[in-house]
Amino acid sequence: MIVKMPPSASAALSWMPVAAMAVVAVVDVTAGPGVGFLPLVSLGPAFAGLVGDWRRTAVIGLVALLLCLGLGLYNGLFDRPRGYTAMASVAGVTGVGIAAAVMRSRREAELASVRSIAEVAQRVLLRPVPLTAGPLQAAVSYTSALAEARIGGDLYEVVASPHGVRVIVGDVQGKGLDAVETAARVLGAFREAAYDEKDLVKLGERLERSVARELEDEKFVTAILAEIGDDHRVVLLNYGHPAPMLVRGDGTADFPQPPAYALPLGLAAHGGPGPDPFPVPFGPGDQLLLYTDGVTEARDDRGGFYPLAERARLLDDPDVHRALDALREDLVRHAAGPHHDDAAMLLLRYQGHEGSGCAAGEPGAD
Repeated sequence: MIVKMPPSASAALSWMPVAAMAVVAVVDVTAGPGVGFLPLVSLGPAFAGLVGDWRRTAVIGLVALLLCLGLGLYNGLFDRPRGYTAMASVAGVTGVGIAAAVMRSRREAELASVRSIAEVAQRVLLRPVPLTAGPLQAAVSYTSALAEARIGGDLYEVVASPHGVRVIVGDVQGKGLDAVETAARVLGAFREAAYDEKDLVKLGERLERSVARELEDEKFVTAILAEIGDDHRVVLLNYGHPAPMLVRGDGTADFPQPPAYALPLGLAAHGGPGPDPFPVPFGPGDQLLLYTDGVTEARDDRGGFYPLAERARLLDDPDVHRALDALREDLVRHAAGPHHDDAAMLLLRYQGHEGSGCAAGEPGAD
């Protein structure tokens, strides 16, 4: 999230050079030539170089030189070196201010270019989920732990395939660009395999092979895969990820646990069985919230974790996007400060009717 300066603060900064020179002029005239305030006229171009472009800085500098000349003649300072020293001071600060303004403008242009590239990368990596997929409505929320970033190590995707609506939510170990790169690889593998693999376990095995080829130094990715068909159930495959929250139509919440916990993606070489798929009833009126540990591990000012189960009622809003927005706002209020970990939430609401198809190519499927 980029913090923008309020218009009132921006206006105050833009007028600061003029105000500084006016104050110096009044004080210099009032105090007389013996005090030596004249060099402080250089505050005008100094402030201008911090907040304006080079043209405005040059204009302010010219005004400062004329003001310095006028005050110097008024005080009779050009009979001594003090008047010329003051003029040299203002000219020097003006030159430095123009150079600073030019360099700042170049940095701002480079930053704008980087941000525009980041926006494109965000759309490619974490593209918007489809509003509808088969019998489902979907909404997503993502909060990066990095102050100026919109993407991080958490990942999500919804794919309407010939084998059902397939979903992934995952969390890459670590933060920064390495985590973003790993997330991109996992999402790329999932998007391809979700269409090709008929079996959810085979899909997971392809992801495991893809991650194992890329990761090193015992890095890993926790993930949960979900498949929703037209039989009013969701099949889950959990790779060491927090259990999703299933909210029934009557408002009760449950966290379906896997029959046996499996290692995260990337750690298969350490041995241990892979995850077993387990079906959970999921029909019209039910909601499934998949999330990363940045949600449940968000702490308040007393160190308490976010009580997700107690907040299930916030998902009652008829609009799925407003419902998830309400939950996210409550999470932000609970955290009472910046997030220390990425936090992703994907909400699926079953709105279809019995017999609804989930094939790829339906309107809104992708």
